[in-house]
Amino acid sequence: MSIVLLIVFIVGYVFIALESFVKINKTATSLLTGVICWSVYILSQSNHQLVSHQLVTHLGDISGILFFLIGAMTIVELIDAHNGFELITRRIQTTNKLKLLWIIAFLAFFLSAVLDNLTTTIVLVTMLRKLISERKERLIFASIVVIAANSGGAWSPIGDVTTTMLWIGNQITATNIIFRLFLPSLVSLLIPLLIISYKMNGNITNRITESTFVKHTNETEQKIIFFVGLGVLLFVPVFKTVTHLPPFMGILFGLGLLWLVTEILHSKKDEQAKQSYSVMNALEKMDMPSVLFFLGILLAISVLQTSGHLSVLASFLDNNFHNINLIGISIGLLSAVVDNVPMVAAAIGMYPLTQFPTDHSFWELLAYCTGTGGSILIIGSAAGVAAMGLERIEFFWYVKNISWLALIGYFAGAITYIFEELILKF
Repeated sequence: MSIVLLIVFIVGYVFIALESFVKINKTATSLLTGVICWSVYILSQSNHQLVSHQLVTHLGDISGILFFLIGAMTIVELIDAHNGFELITRRIQTTNKLKLLWIIAFLAFFLSAVLDNLTTTIVLVTMLRKLISERKERLIFASIVVIAANSGGAWSPIGDVTTTMLWIGNQITATNIIFRLFLPSLVSLLIPLLIISYKMNGNITNRITESTFVKHTNETEQKIIFFVGLGVLLFVPVFKTVTHLPPFMGILFGLGLLWLVTEILHSKKDEQAKQSYSVMNALEKMDMPSVLFFLGILLAISVLQTSGHLSVLASFLDNNFHNINLIGISIGLLSAVVDNVPMVAAAIGMYPLTQFPTDHSFWELLAYCTGTGGSILIIGSAAGVAAMGLERIEFFWYVKNISWLALIGYFAGAITYIFEELILKF
């Protein structure tokens, strides 16, 4: 049954990658893959009740990610409905592609460290629609946002879920991870950015200007929704630190607060006038297929974790790569194929703090590799999946145009960290 389970996962993965060729929506494939994998697994076990309990346990973790995604996307849609992103886009005056690329990349890099890579990607990909009308150009920018957001999330304890896991588990400390991973993470962005800059020339054609927007609200309402929306997104890591509740609780609190603000703000308007910028309208516009795609992928990966396949893989790496740097880099590469969360969870289970204490170089390199390794494939990270859904980025288009850039940046950052470690030892 183990072989059947792996075959189902691989076939599903291939169909997702070949979506444009097989003409089957990736969401349908991911949902079928997730359900069939769990069905194969439960039929191979004698204790069906235990497997059901394992599924419900995983579903709790998965739902936390999905609710976070839904909440963040709804908040972004609300800001967008009120034309809140005009406040940023009209300050970005340049139409030069190269300048705009660097502005967007660094905005994603630093913003993801404060928010997280998923929320940052949703915000900036949505904002790019206000700046670039040509879809082919926008795909390049959106892909750079994925790389920048993942790189920026790696050096912050709240920037990526895996880094947060290591922080909560006491494998790393906040100040040390920022100090040790900032430069490698920056390098992992700069290398792809410099390479792609050689191909980037000319100006943005048909740039969307402020005058093309449909005005639904006045400037005061626009500013209120923008700053409250941005504020509740920034408040999520604070909420998590203070309450110790999962991030999705913070995003739901923020959505509820923003919902209340919109109700008060538009209370005196008639129902028809309120419709275009209500929360209900934002929920209707939200990309639900992307959420379901994410659900299917995470279900499929969770059964690999439950069945022990990922632990076997981690043990294989440990037995065959006796160098901790090679193990960390290998786990990062694997996180481009399967989700980085179970890979990090497996590593935490394999290596106790007695072997690798807090702030050991292994944990730091693992945080970097699993954070940035997901950029190598478009479905290798939550940020990539979000961008894929929002901009309909094809798997093989990303492989052809972006993956090699992300891979070069990944190795450049890893080498930077290793050299940094050698220098600090002297």
